[in-house]
Amino acid sequence: MSAEGNLPQDFPLFLTDADVAHLSDWSSAIEAIREAYSTDNDELRTPGRIFAQSPQEWLRIMPSAPASGKVFGAKSIAGSFTDGLTVSYLISLFDKNTADLVALIDGNRVTGLRTASTTAVGVSTIVPQRAMRVGIIGSGFEARSHLTAFSHLMKFADIRVFSPTVANREAFAKEFDGVFDAPALAVGSAREAVEGADLILCAARSRNESPTVQADWVGANASVVSIGSTTPTQRELPVELIGRASTIVVDTYEEVVHDSGDMIAARAAGIDVDAVVLPLQAALGAERQIDTETGIRIYKSTGSGLQDIVVAEMLLNRARTEGVGTALPVGIVTSRK
Repeated sequence: MSAEGNLPQDFPLFLTDADVAHLSDWSSAIEAIREAYSTDNDELRTPGRIFAQSPQEWLRIMPSAPASGKVFGAKSIAGSFTDGLTVSYLISLFDKNTADLVALIDGNRVTGLRTASTTAVGVSTIVPQRAMRVGIIGSGFEARSHLTAFSHLMKFADIRVFSPTVANREAFAKEFDGVFDAPALAVGSAREAVEGADLILCAARSRNESPTVQADWVGANASVVSIGSTTPTQRELPVELIGRASTIVVDTYEEVVHDSGDMIAARAAGIDVDAVVLPLQAALGAERQIDTETGIRIYKSTGSGLQDIVVAEMLLNRARTEGVGTALPVGIVTSRK
């Protein structure tokens, strides 16, 4: 944390990864996401991702001009294959009224914070209001962050976790056992984690891009969360499960429906996904009544710049209040055209 105290308001603020760790707050991030998706945001405000790539490097830009808040901007993700894969994240924020640069933020932790916060908001629209049995596939960062975010909006009866490495799943169970007033248990197979679960979190990529769960493991009235299939070549859910779904809530309609591997495979199998897909904004606005007790409900996400920008603005506001961050001694030119 780089506390400066009485930070100048007329120069851009830089927030390091340590600053973001200090400022991160699940409740505030969840509320920022809920507000953003409860406001009218059309696709012109948050267009699809922009890619630039070569065999050596790639760059992904995720822009957004949210209807809510006072800033707009973009997250840039830069990757290099020169020595394995190395990746860095940078969020730039600009004032809506002046177009002045107001902040540069290390986006590493922001990505995890906004993803799990958005998932929690989305899942809250499809799960029943009672303590649930939770089954988790995966024991890494995404599994941890999502379970923690869920705890702010849901109650758990018990938690079962599977990952291929015994030590990892046992460590996860030990870490979360009793933390959310529910026992956590490591189990020996994905099927043991999924069968009988009210809420299933898929938070592990398969090695061969095949589904990590099977349709016949999933109960008739379960909710399923899919966060790992975000490109056309990635798979996480079997087409049979998508075909059984009564509702699929998505964070980004075009990218999930047309550009995620699971949905592409479902369409190819003749499943009418458009008939059951509901954008998160519509789910929060109750445009279609969701039966949270009956039928399989799925929440599926690919992420968007909207999520990055609204959570980054929340962090910026907290930084200014607490005097956290580094005021840059220079800015960039803002010219009048």
